[in-house]
Amino acid sequence: MSRAVDLSALKARADATRTSNSSGAAPSGPPSEFVLDTTEETFGAVVEQSLQVPVVVALYASWSPQSMELVATAAKLAAQGRGTWLLAKVDVDANPRIAQTFGAQSVPMLIAVAAGQPIDGLVDVLPEPQLKQWIDRLVTALRDRMPGIAAAEANNAGAPADEPEPEAEDPRLVAAEDALERGDYAAAEAAYQQILDAEPGNEEVKAALAQVRFIARAESADPNAIATADANPDDLDAQFAAADVELAEQRVEDAFRRLVDTVRRTAGEDRDRVRSHLVELFGLFPADDPKVLAARRDLASALF
Repeated sequence: MSRAVDLSALKARADATRTSNSSGAAPSGPPSEFVLDTTEETFGAVVEQSLQVPVVVALYASWSPQSMELVATAAKLAAQGRGTWLLAKVDVDANPRIAQTFGAQSVPMLIAVAAGQPIDGLVDVLPEPQLKQWIDRLVTALRDRMPGIAAAEANNAGAPADEPEPEAEDPRLVAAEDALERGDYAAAEAAYQQILDAEPGNEEVKAALAQVRFIARAESADPNAIATADANPDDLDAQFAAADVELAEQRVEDAFRRLVDTVRRTAGEDRDRVRSHLVELFGLFPADDPKVLAARRDLASALF
C-alpha cells in the first residue's frame, strides 16, 4: 500500500541522531573531548581524572526523555567549559554497577566527583541556566584545590572564541522519531501527544501526530475496506477505514468525497465524528493544497 504522506521529514532528526550516536546513547551535542562515554570497565579512568578537575557523572537511560535532555544540556556546557570540568555519561541499563555505587534510585541523576569522591549531586532536570550555575559554583569552590582547573583556564585564555553552537535536538522529538523509525506507532503517538499536552500551540507536533495516526491506521487497514464501506453506507467506521485506504492509495479526491457525502447523510454526533475525521485528513496536506481547498468548500456546503 503506497502512502499519501511522506514521513521522511519526521524521520530526518532521528536519522541524524543515529548517525552521530549509533550506540543509542543520550544525545550529547557536538563531539567533545570533554564528554566521556563511560562504562564499568573505564570508570577507573574517570576517577583518576577527578584528581585534576571535577567530573560530573551523568546517569541516564535511553528510554527516559528527561535524562536524555539533561545529558544533552550537560554535554553542551562541558564543551563550553573547555576542560575546567568533565562530563562522564553512564547508561545505567548497560552499566548497573555504577548506578548501584552511587545508590541511584532513578534517572536522570548527576553526581559531582572530585579527588575520587562524590561531593554533590542533582536529581532534578534543571533548565540550562540553573544547571550552569550549579556547575560554575562547583568549579569555583574547587579552583584553588584542583590544579587542572587553573591549567585549563590558562590554556583557554588565548583560545579563539567558540563559534555559536547549533541548537541541541529536542530529546522529546528524538524519542518520538525513534519510535516512528522502529515502526512503533503507538509509542510515537504517545510521545507526540505528551509534547502537545505541554505545548498546545506546537503546529509541527500537531502535524506529526496526525501523520503518525494516519499511517498507523492505513497500514493496518483491511484490504477490503472500500468494498465493505460501499456495501454498508451507514457504517461510519467502515467509511473512515475506506477513506484512509483511498488516501493511502493517492486517491485523495475520492477519500474526501466519500466523507463529505457521509456528512450530508448524517446528523448530530455522527456528523461531528465524520467532520472531525475529514478535518484530520486535511491536516496531512499543506493548507493551500487545491484538493484540500475544494474539499473544504464542499464540506462547508454539506454542513450549512
